[in-house]
Amino acid sequence: MADTSLKEKTAKGLFWGGFSNGMQQLLNLGFGIVLARLLDASDYGMVGMLTIFSAIAAALQEGGFISALTNRKEASHKDYNAVFWFSLLCSTTIYVLLFFAAPLIADFYNTPELIPLSRLSFLGFVISSMSIAPRAYLFRNLRIKDTTIISISSLIVSGIVGITLAANGFAYWGIALQSISFVTVMTILNFCFSRWRPRFRFDFTPIREMIGFSSKIIITNIFTIINNNLFSVLLGKFYSEREVGNFTQANKWNGMGHTTITGMINGIAQPVFTSVADDKARQLAIFRKLLRFTAFISFPAMLGLSLVSKELIVITITEKWLASAGIMQILCVWGAFIPIINLFSNLVISRGHSSVYMWSTISLSLLQLAAVCSMYPYGLNWMLRIFVIINIGWLFVWFCFVRREIGLTLHDMLKDISPYLIISVALITAAYYATLPIENLYLSLVAKIIIVAGLYALILWKLQSVIFRESIEFLLKRRRI
Repeated sequence: MADTSLKEKTAKGLFWGGFSNGMQQLLNLGFGIVLARLLDASDYGMVGMLTIFSAIAAALQEGGFISALTNRKEASHKDYNAVFWFSLLCSTTIYVLLFFAAPLIADFYNTPELIPLSRLSFLGFVISSMSIAPRAYLFRNLRIKDTTIISISSLIVSGIVGITLAANGFAYWGIALQSISFVTVMTILNFCFSRWRPRFRFDFTPIREMIGFSSKIIITNIFTIINNNLFSVLLGKFYSEREVGNFTQANKWNGMGHTTITGMINGIAQPVFTSVADDKARQLAIFRKLLRFTAFISFPAMLGLSLVSKELIVITITEKWLASAGIMQILCVWGAFIPIINLFSNLVISRGHSSVYMWSTISLSLLQLAAVCSMYPYGLNWMLRIFVIINIGWLFVWFCFVRREIGLTLHDMLKDISPYLIISVALITAAYYATLPIENLYLSLVAKIIIVAGLYALILWKLQSVIFRESIEFLLKRRRI
């Protein structure tokens, strides 16, 4: 009965996680297309320069407490209350520091306009800090359906705000205020759906109990952010706002793709792994099934996105963004492996080894920094290629940690992911050459999608793929219900 219950929770979590992230990315796509047509690369570049500062500040105020609360055997109101007040205190302190540091940031990029823009943008993580406790409550209890409604509602409101401001000439201010409105609506709705409320009681004892675990998550998240935003900083320092904007646009499309898949897996991975942490054999079985499911989705989706990058960019946001298509092609290859790497790291965290997670991420970030800086004289494309190769290769480092924890063998890992990778690469290569004679972008886009998606489904059906058949059966069951 317990196995059935966990299986049903996992399946429903994946369904609602997939639906949530799919809808979010569709909304992001729709609003992003309109904004990209209204704005230019330099507008996105202005906001892109501040991304790393906002992201690091957000990681500091979140403090890894969502993961820490999820990993606790029991989580009381006292624990959530301590996290709420501690996060708000930290975020307010960080905002004050960044407020006065704004001129230094503007001097670094030699762009005075960043002073007022950064002071406005950084308000977002102060507002967001108030939602950490209710978000942790929803996450711990696998309330995926509620978080779906919250995310979609926040995106709709913020998208309307961003488009309205951009259409009325607010340029990059519209993007900044769109982000502010998103976190504001999300914070309000998190409180509404969780029905959790803070109390004016300042007892930080639970923080001291969680800080050993959460502090490692903080450091890890900071290095992950540095790693993911490395190019925005380098391009912002040595190139113009336009180059930053082209990279930001390409990375946005890549992010929409892999975030859809990663978000679906993230919604259930750590809580499910934690719930069976005392049974390694069962945890290994669950991990391998999730690994196959992730590979089944990620490889065709992200490599396919790389295949149609030019068509998508030109059709949706016009030729003025064509320079971002080549960048997007390279980034999407990396994006195909991100959900798989993320699954490995979730397993490590669920086993309570936040220090392993931390040192692995720090090592990767330092290696990336050295490699990218050494390749800087050879141009952006070579920097990106080395970046992608190192990130994909690091999957085997994560494998070593997981093997030590639950006994996953290299043979089993390759057996679980390689069929989907090989089939995806073969189909995408075939689709590329088959559509070369097609000059019309719309026909080329449709033809590539039909060839890859149609043949992928047909091949998996003929090979009697268990993951494919179970996914179809679950979706048909949902429709009948």
